[in-house]
This record gives sequence, C-alpha cells and structure tokens, in this order.
Amino acid sequence: MSVNLSAAQLLENRQVHRAVLDNGLVVLAVENSAADIVSARIFVRAGGRYEPLEQAGLSHLLTSVLTKGTGNLSSLEIAERVESVGAGLGADATADYCLLSLKTVSADFAEMLELAAQLLRLPSLPEAEVELERRLTLQGIRSMQEQPFSIAQKQLRQAMYQQHPYALPSLGTEETVAQLSREDLQRYHQTYFRPDNFVVSIAGRIAPEDAIALVDQIFGDWQVPTTPEGKILLPALMLPAITSHPKQVISTQDTQQAIVMLGYLAAAVHSPEYVALKLLNTYLGNGLSSRLFVELREKRGLAYEVSAFYPTRLDASQFVVYMGTAPDNAAIALDGLRQEVERLCTTQLTPEELQSAKNKLLGQYALGKQTNAQIAQIFGWYEILGLGIEFDQQFQIEAANVAAETLQAVARQHFAEPYVSLVGPAIAIDQVATPAAS
Repeated sequence: MSVNLSAAQLLENRQVHRAVLDNGLVVLAVENSAADIVSARIFVRAGGRYEPLEQAGLSHLLTSVLTKGTGNLSSLEIAERVESVGAGLGADATADYCLLSLKTVSADFAEMLELAAQLLRLPSLPEAEVELERRLTLQGIRSMQEQPFSIAQKQLRQAMYQQHPYALPSLGTEETVAQLSREDLQRYHQTYFRPDNFVVSIAGRIAPEDAIALVDQIFGDWQVPTTPEGKILLPALMLPAITSHPKQVISTQDTQQAIVMLGYLAAAVHSPEYVALKLLNTYLGNGLSSRLFVELREKRGLAYEVSAFYPTRLDASQFVVYMGTAPDNAAIALDGLRQEVERLCTTQLTPEELQSAKNKLLGQYALGKQTNAQIAQIFGWYEILGLGIEFDQQFQIEAANVAAETLQAVARQHFAEPYVSLVGPAIAIDQVATPAAS
C-alpha cells in the first residue's frame, strides 16, 4: 500500500471535494450515483465537551428540540414536510460534536437542505417541546440507573474523568437536566451554532460543484458574529487536565449477574498511539473471535458477555474491558480481564494474530463506508475532529503497517494500574472489594 496517496483520490477514485465558504463553513462533497439518494451530515463543534458540568445534558436537550419548530413552521408542519417526500431528518449530540442527519432522493435534496438550515439557524425551541423532551430525558436517565452495565460505565467514567465534561453521560444527570431552561438552550445555540463552527458533508447523486453551490446558496448569507459576546472562547483552554489516579468504585445491586469493568486512560484521537490502540481494541474485544471472547467465554465459561471499547475522543479517551458474569465468579472475572490486558504488555502478538486483527479492523472499516450516509458521516467526522479528509487513507496505511513491537510498547505505555468498576449483589462485591474502594 503506497503512502503517497492524494487526499482527493479516495473511495475507489471518487473524489472528496472540500470547500470553505466566505463565512468559514466547510463543505465536503462526494458524488456517488449508485442510487438516487443524497445524504448529508451537518456537524457542529459543540457537544458534551463544551458544556459546564452544572449544565450536563445541554447538547442532548438542544438537539432533541432542534427539529421541533422554527419561526415559520410548527413541529407538526416540519414532520409532515419531511414525511411527505419520504425523507429522513434527525439530530443528535455526542461528547465532541452535535449532528443533524438528512437523507432524501436527489430531487428533494435542495428543499430538505433548506429546511435543515432553518432548523439549525433559527430554531424556535418551543417551551412545550422543551418541557416534553426534558421529561423524556429524565425518564431515560432513570431507566439507565436500573441497568447494571450503565451504572458500571457511569461510575467508571466519573472516577476517570472527575471534573472534565467526559465524566458525565450525554443525557446529563437528573439534577442538571431538571435545571436547564429554554434560555440556557438559546444561549448555547447562539454561542456555538455559527457558520465557522459548521461542517456540511454531502454524499450521493449530486455533482460536487452543485452540492457546494447549493450549500453556499443556503448558508452563504449567514454571518459570523462580530461582537465580543459572539466570539467563541476555546473550551480546550478551560478544561481541567485529565490525570490518572486509579481506584475502585462499586455499587451493590440485587442483580442476576455482576458487571466487572477495567478502565485505562488512553490516547486522544490526535495522538500517535491512536491507531495502535484501535488495533489492540479489535484484537482484544471485537467480536466472537476476539481474545477476550475465546479465552474467557469459550474456554473458561466465565462470561455471559465480554468485550472491550475504545471510543474516539478529542481529549483523553478510555480503554475499557468488561464482563458480565455470575456473581460468584466476580473475583475470577476481574483477574481474568486483568491478565489478558497485562498479557499485551508482556507478550507480543504472533504474526498470525497481528494479521488477523489488521484484517478485521480494516475489513470493518471498509464496510463502514458503503452507503452515502456512511460516506458523509466519516468524512464530516474527520473534518470536525480536525483530522482532515486525508485521515481516511492515513488511518488505513498506519493500521496496515503497525508492528507487533509497537503494539506492545503502546500497551506498556497505557495499561498500567486500571480503574475498576463493579456492580452486582453483595456476594460479588465481597469478593473483590478492597480498602481502597469508594
């Protein structure tokens, strides 16, 4: 695989065209005429990372009501307009960005993009809709408090991230969501929803130059705020440092299984170790052929479920391995998970193991770029994270060239003492609780 690939020569010779409008908005366009569909992903540099801790859930609540009204259209009128042409429209919030997704046949794309622009630029945020979505969010938070996996994940995240916004779930907490007001949503929208904070990524049956011209026609008159109040303070300058202080966190719950999680602070997406950690995650916990599944479930019969995850994050991420197991196996499960992670530090992957992990990672990556929606998503995602469209090829090249000794060195760097999160009945807690537990 050549490392001298042009950033535009992507997707089997279909070019990704990139343009920046006069107001700073970035447009990405890929022509794919295989089907009469156009998908758009409109990214906003906002999300949980940009929320004060006391307003956790702000992004989620805003995106929940974003599509519920403009100055000219009611929630019902918006829904009817979308459904009448069989389009799809929805908004979401993540830790590092907010997103509006759009999918329609090519003939209706201009009309739907115009509607999306109205929703993003001039949402009315009706008070009744805000209250309805707040109640639904609170129900979702309470529901998660009854799920052992969610509890284990929440307390692990809080232990690892402390005062950083990543510590809190995207929905927020009961306390923070209950206090959010329509005025809070308006202020947040006015601060972050501005053209130079947007990436519009389009893929489908539309010529790239036409897609860029259409975005310019619809969004080009949107001016960047010039008042001091309109200038964005860079959140990264205000976020607390994330430092490692491993501890054990436990919750006693009368459940049929115990959830055991080990977490390690891991590299952010811009780190040189990012690709290696993605490969380690694939080898260790991705699918039925993963090391954790084969060793701890198939061979030892310890796990109801066992896996690993390493989310892509702008700031320090977390590398987590977890298992759902019988309560009386909690201590054995904890030791088993720890041993498998430590093995990465002491034993290099064999050539066969390494190649298998690479094939799986790159195969799944390729499968994730098949549809117009997936294509629009991945390139818009890379752009909003500051990686650029070149990262598509860079990621594949780096993954294909990672050596076993590099993976071992990265494992040694990141997998020292873990944070431990345990949720389960008393019999499980008693097995693994230590004086350091909190």
